[in-house]
Amino acid sequence: MQFRFESSRNEVSTFTTQQIRDNFLIENIFSEDQIELTYSIYDRMIIGGAMPKNKTLTLGNPDKLKANFFLERREMGIINVGGQGKVTADGVEFEIGKLSAVYLGKGTENVSFSSKSANDPALFYILSCPAHATYPNVKLEKENVITVNMGALETSNHRTIYKYIHQEGIQSCQLVMGLTILEPGSVWNTMPSHVHDRRMEAYLYFDVDPNHAVLHLLGEPTATKHMWVHNHQAIISPPWSIHSGSGTKNYSFIWGMAGENKDYTDMDFSQIKELR
Repeated sequence: MQFRFESSRNEVSTFTTQQIRDNFLIENIFSEDQIELTYSIYDRMIIGGAMPKNKTLTLGNPDKLKANFFLERREMGIINVGGQGKVTADGVEFEIGKLSAVYLGKGTENVSFSSKSANDPALFYILSCPAHATYPNVKLEKENVITVNMGALETSNHRTIYKYIHQEGIQSCQLVMGLTILEPGSVWNTMPSHVHDRRMEAYLYFDVDPNHAVLHLLGEPTATKHMWVHNHQAIISPPWSIHSGSGTKNYSFIWGMAGENKDYTDMDFSQIKELR
């Protein structure tokens, strides 16, 4: 498990492109027959992925957690962005296809991941944050997710929001999780931009065409920075930072948050004309 520590607003304003990437970009989320994890100091979020191809992968217990098992004091959200797969939690099997999800509550002791076919392995995207209350383990199929249509083709941001773990969906202690799919011809996400000082946020970009990329914007609204992001790469966004992007073609991304509340609408918007 890798660690990413905090960077102040003042520091980030002086960062080079490589320093921005070193601090906020996770380039390797999915590795064949491995579980990749990155611990962010922002709200103690763990961001990772499991790609079981030829074997079942068991969630370990990194020493740095100082816990008896991974989810002793944590909860976890899992969304599959690959082929058909299975999450097994304390002996209960959850079979999920692409864009379906599993939530695992605090106290779940044994967790493993497997794929139905090695030729089309599951790609389990993982978010985990601290939890002080226990909620039931549950599966949610994509077809049953609450959706919201936003934006318009005229502003190049026509998109569908899928809300998985939130106040009106899967119940959690503090984890919020969902995804956004942009329609053909639309490339802007999270525009107008916003910040929420009460919650950090993490993005996983997926279904990005191999010949295309997303220009991700971060930083304070009046001092923005950027980096190019490719398929199956993730972004760590500090609470004080915007998290918008524009692709060279339409794409999708998973968003997840942890912090002071679970209110999806808790956003402090930035006027487009005020961005710098």
